[in-house]
Amino acid sequence: MSSVPSKNIWIKRQQCPCGDWKCYLIYEGHAEETSIASQLAKDETAQSEAMVAPYVGMVFKSDDDAFEYYGNFARKNGFSIRKERSRLSPQLGIYKRDFVCYRSGFAPVRKKPSGEHHRDRKSVRCGCDAKMYLSKEVIDGVSQWFVVQFSNVHNHELLEDDQVRLLPAYRKIQEADQERILLLSKAGFPIHRIVKVLELEKGIQGGQLPFLERDVRNFVQNRKKVVQENDALLTEKRENDMLELLEACKATKEADENFLYGFSVDENDKVENIAWSYGESVSANAMFGDVVYFDTTYRSITYGMLFGAWLGIDSNGRPIFFGCVLLQDETPRSFAWALQTFIRFMKGRFPETIVTDLDPGLRDAIRSELPSTKHVASIWNILPKVSSWFSVQLGSQYPEFKSEFDALYRVETTEDFEMRWNQLISMFGLSSDKHIALLYSVRTSWALSYVRGYFLAQMVTSAYLKSVDAFLKGLLSAQTCLRSFFEQISASANIQNQSHQEMQCMHLKTCIPIEQNSRRIMTPFAFNALQRELVLSMQYAASEMSDGSYLVRHFKKMDSECLVIWMPEDEQIHCSCKEFESSGILCRHTLRVFIDKNYFQLPDKYFLGRWRRESSLVFYDDHATQDNENDEWFEEFQSLTETLFMESSITKERSAYIRRELTKELTRLLSEVKDMPESDGVSMDFTFSPTG
Repeated sequence: MSSVPSKNIWIKRQQCPCGDWKCYLIYEGHAEETSIASQLAKDETAQSEAMVAPYVGMVFKSDDDAFEYYGNFARKNGFSIRKERSRLSPQLGIYKRDFVCYRSGFAPVRKKPSGEHHRDRKSVRCGCDAKMYLSKEVIDGVSQWFVVQFSNVHNHELLEDDQVRLLPAYRKIQEADQERILLLSKAGFPIHRIVKVLELEKGIQGGQLPFLERDVRNFVQNRKKVVQENDALLTEKRENDMLELLEACKATKEADENFLYGFSVDENDKVENIAWSYGESVSANAMFGDVVYFDTTYRSITYGMLFGAWLGIDSNGRPIFFGCVLLQDETPRSFAWALQTFIRFMKGRFPETIVTDLDPGLRDAIRSELPSTKHVASIWNILPKVSSWFSVQLGSQYPEFKSEFDALYRVETTEDFEMRWNQLISMFGLSSDKHIALLYSVRTSWALSYVRGYFLAQMVTSAYLKSVDAFLKGLLSAQTCLRSFFEQISASANIQNQSHQEMQCMHLKTCIPIEQNSRRIMTPFAFNALQRELVLSMQYAASEMSDGSYLVRHFKKMDSECLVIWMPEDEQIHCSCKEFESSGILCRHTLRVFIDKNYFQLPDKYFLGRWRRESSLVFYDDHATQDNENDEWFEEFQSLTETLFMESSITKERSAYIRRELTKELTRLLSEVKDMPESDGVSMDFTFSPTG
């Protein structure tokens, strides 16, 4: 039995925010990543149903590739393999490899010393002749491995899938499971209890783990022998690497006076926490620092440290890097230091809103250090935890629970939330559940009825968090020391903050003047959000009330109505849905009122600075002209096609003619366009210009 080496020194935090050390999280998709059984199933699916058996003359780029291929073939056919012999030459190095069935050969007879009792363990070897022999040849300077002998004749029974998975070659304990096993072992759990806990946490039947109880016992015993040495080595490595990282920060500061860093030391004068940021990040924060996402998803299993990243959302809806921190632990004290350091980096500017994962320690630190900042726990970070907590516990009731929970999240008022919350826990018998208690204790940071109206700039969306996760995975993908990790962050943050999307086309979808005027002012991302609301506003009717306010209703959903308050003297408008207060984009209800008031353009105050074009990219003036020309061409093309289809629909003959000729002509035009150069050599000025 062997353990799988980690491909990454960073993993997602597994400790549950409920505070119970015995409780940990399984993220959606995480089970597939950490379970060898699932991985093998995935590998098998990737292979064709009729996998090609190795044959004489088959070529591989390396002997490792050949071993992997033969191993997959063996796994699919009910046996495992091992490496037998290799031959070496001064010119070629290893030039011959023999791979054989795990039951090849016979066990050597061992002489037993007299007077000693030894277990007479039966060998599985039975002289099986199944094998694959390889020979290396160098052709045009490139090494290739050829199959020179292959036999798939076995003198023993081949195993079924549920049996073959238990062969030693396929029993592997993944990194996440190793960590959990060690934690439970240190807490005094016996081996059989550890196995039972893992089965319960993974929601599988007994005996379905991808390893056996004796594998867990062997792993724990082997780790106990080296754990003290490893702990000492890791402590020394962490201390040395932290000093190297500190030196890198000092050197960067000397080369760039706008670079910022800070660190703290423990009682032994050892570096315990360190944070850093860049001049470009501070400038970006001046424009986009109204809402900050503090991501603490990942921790290092090599250094035992938590990685935190401060991110924003720019005028194009993309993550923007503000700074990062490495923390020795996850206590409120460490989080408080991190927040103090971040505010110092950002020249004392406090965000209006800070978005984080669900973490009681971090929540306490935010209350202490950012008392005037609204703390929001993203629902997209909470939902995977809800699945981990309740899917196994509730079983077949979980889909119904999930549906009720989703509806609960969206209720309009806090009174409705409280009432429906009590109904939920009563319906599913969760009154004494610790995770339900945790969710309720922090309800003001995640339930929509409590966070509605606080500024989030469209940050709490699945699209934004997916782009953040992709950015962080890119940062944390390599096996590196802290210094090279620092250099990687420096390069990635610079690219993230200065990379620009290609200019997006913003076609008009309505004939409303508000749309045309807004397009000239807003970035594509913001305009698309406003345009979506503008199109939806067509489905609503506004009824003026005696006090001058409006009741705005959907033409079908009569039970969903919003109150819009209009103050004409200073052109102020407020909607009960509080979308503008939350995203900085006017909602469909207020737009309906503006349309009914015959507004041709929105008041300037409703174009926030962060969503204006001048806060994003500055293009050459001729691009604005080109944009208008493109729109005129698009409108002309749309008009022509509408006329063409209208005329062709009059008779069957016209319709058949247009269908035949138009298809030929469009195919010809497309072919000619594809043959044209992809670039006309015109340069663009992509200058990041944060302005107030």
